[in-house]
Amino acid sequence: MPQNDYIEEHIRRHGRRMDHEERMRKREARSSHKASAIAQKTTGLKAKMLNKKRRAEKIQLKKTLKAHEERDVKQASTSSNPDQALPTYLLDREGQKDAKALSSAVKERRKDKAAKYSVPLPQVRGIAEDEAFKVMKTGKRKDKGWKRMVTKATFVGESFTRKPPKLERFVRPMALRYKKAHVTHPDLKATFSLPILGVKKNPQGPLMTQLGVLTKGAVIEVNVSELGLVTTGGKVAWGKFAQVTNNPENDGCVNAVLLVSS
Repeated sequence: MPQNDYIEEHIRRHGRRMDHEERMRKREARSSHKASAIAQKTTGLKAKMLNKKRRAEKIQLKKTLKAHEERDVKQASTSSNPDQALPTYLLDREGQKDAKALSSAVKERRKDKAAKYSVPLPQVRGIAEDEAFKVMKTGKRKDKGWKRMVTKATFVGESFTRKPPKLERFVRPMALRYKKAHVTHPDLKATFSLPILGVKKNPQGPLMTQLGVLTKGAVIEVNVSELGLVTTGGKVAWGKFAQVTNNPENDGCVNAVLLVSS
């Protein structure tokens, strides 16, 4: 069970109180009075921030209500070129567009676009800087610990060369460097050991991405040429993205799931 999901797990096992819906309804009814009381007592900069937030909420509410009102309204569609002459059999027709159909089409297009880039782990636990980097004190001046040792698994390229000791800010240990990952294809239900080409995106921040840190949820690029996958144009796919699904520094290996467009 994932961490921080204890309340959801308890609800799934034991259910809710018998009067849960009534309590939620009363709480929702009291929320406007509570917000009004807070707004009347707030002064200064907090009042400005509260008013700005409330104004944005009202604007969004009005937009939502207007969209619901215009959902079933049919509007005459204006021609893209009004100077263009229409045939005789089209003069008595009036092109109509259904606002509901248009909004549905836009929503479906957005959903398809989002599903194309969906990942198996949309949310991951944040990693503190003290957990990812260990302070190293080297040289004569022990009080100035400006070096950091990366305590997470990392990937470095084939042509990687360490900087001189006086210029090296982050040290990536050899024991925590990985070149291959166990990638599972969701459609084939098979796992392959594929070479890692690079770290595309680490959700912990751009510094982690730049250092090539492999944490849970990181998106990596793997070499899939040996799998024989082809693109829509008929060419053999070379590199594809995959998301790391485990903690490599604990397991001693990198497990990932291949991201395939739906």
